[in-house]
Amino acid sequence: MKIELRNITKRFGNVLANDDVSVTVEAGTIHGILGENGAGKSTLVKIISGFIGRDRGTIILDEKPGEIKTPAAAIRAGIGMLHQDPLDFPTLSVLDNFMIGREGGKDKTSSIVLPKKLATKELKYLASDFNFSLDVNEILGNLTVGERQQLEILRLLSLGVNTLIFDEPTTGISASQKDALFAAMRKLADSGKSLIFVSHKLEDVAVLCDRVTVMRQGKVVGEAEIPCPENRLVEMMFGRELASPNKPKTATAEVALQLHNIILKTDRLTIEIEKLTIQSGEVIGLAGLEGSGQRLLLLMCAGLLPATSGNLIINGQDMTNQTYQNYLKAGVGFLPADRLKEGLVNGLTIQDHVALRQSIGRRSFVNWKETLTVTKDKISLFNIRGKADSKVERLSGGNQQRTQLALLPIPLNLLLMEHPTRGLDIESAIWVWQQLIARCQTGTTILFTSSDLDEIVQYSDRILVFSGGNVSAPIDTKELTVNKLGQMIGGKFEDGGLGTGD
Repeated sequence: MKIELRNITKRFGNVLANDDVSVTVEAGTIHGILGENGAGKSTLVKIISGFIGRDRGTIILDEKPGEIKTPAAAIRAGIGMLHQDPLDFPTLSVLDNFMIGREGGKDKTSSIVLPKKLATKELKYLASDFNFSLDVNEILGNLTVGERQQLEILRLLSLGVNTLIFDEPTTGISASQKDALFAAMRKLADSGKSLIFVSHKLEDVAVLCDRVTVMRQGKVVGEAEIPCPENRLVEMMFGRELASPNKPKTATAEVALQLHNIILKTDRLTIEIEKLTIQSGEVIGLAGLEGSGQRLLLLMCAGLLPATSGNLIINGQDMTNQTYQNYLKAGVGFLPADRLKEGLVNGLTIQDHVALRQSIGRRSFVNWKETLTVTKDKISLFNIRGKADSKVERLSGGNQQRTQLALLPIPLNLLLMEHPTRGLDIESAIWVWQQLIARCQTGTTILFTSSDLDEIVQYSDRILVFSGGNVSAPIDTKELTVNKLGQMIGGKFEDGGLGTGD
């Protein structure tokens, strides 16, 4: 299905999110929408998919005007959207989620629920066609983000969509899951369906798309056929070329973190670390597939998960079995991957979050005038595209991440981060690491996970690799390539590592 957007305009208060945007997506192609965080990409595709109403403009579907005011209307028009954060029901089974939104009857207009037996047969058929491995009886919450994406693709196809919109789909999935996703997308395009791929990642657009539209500050600033020189796309996105910061040597001789005979256990995994010493100012990258133990280590070091046994020492102080409040007093900060569930609070404004941060350890009332001044300073310093009274759930993913970073105390002895640049455009990711390197130069030690192996290799001093319960000994980044790192993640260790789990 061919889609034409003509002069789409959308305003949120004083913010002009989409400013007279026109885009044409041809049938049988993958069309990229590229731009930095807050460029208006997600707003545009939410308008196409009926989640947001437009203020002005026209949507043309196969040369005919399309009235899309709700997600249900979009589905009926043949348009489905795969959201950055899957809109599904984690407590239900894979099959139950697949059946959501389905209507029985040959014309799919009756209210009869599709029988489970028929739904199971259809799900298995679609999954095999795309080489997806999904257990229909598995509880959805046990699946990875990539597997949940696969299920949503199959669900949308079962509803008869001809246009699929993918909003930042490579965020938070493994390299192998991305390969499977891209293969499925190419197969869909080859079958004549039109695909819209929203991203801030140049490399993904260059590998996958046929054509790309670049947005900046709510406007279309250019279009290009793929392949296209990367520097041209960067210049369109940001108005200039960007240079990555160099990672200087920041580690000192002082010991910041020591682990002795640590055992971490869950129902599915056991991690053992006999001995690990990390220096002050050092950056340690934790590499591995999601669920391989990196998060367990970070939670333990943050005081949020007690070890089954062993000792944890931070700056010479034994923190074993200490309260989370004592970890905060020891200068430990944690930046979670799930911003709206663990890092920020739905319904609260940026100023509310600053007030909460300032109230830690205090017994006085909030000085809202002072808090407003601090909030405005942080918004300016961290270039957050929002106002003091902006609710955090209304911010873009990148601006939510900037808000999380703005709330971290200064100074910190130990900073623990899950995917610090997940969902950020190139400029924002570079800026984040400039701030983090500056912290390291004042003595902050950083442990971080990332699904981007290039990021781990570029910014880490040493790397720990997690695979199937095993943890490698720390590896100097200078001795490691992305290819070798990928092999180790797959389980190819050259030594026994720090310890062997079950």
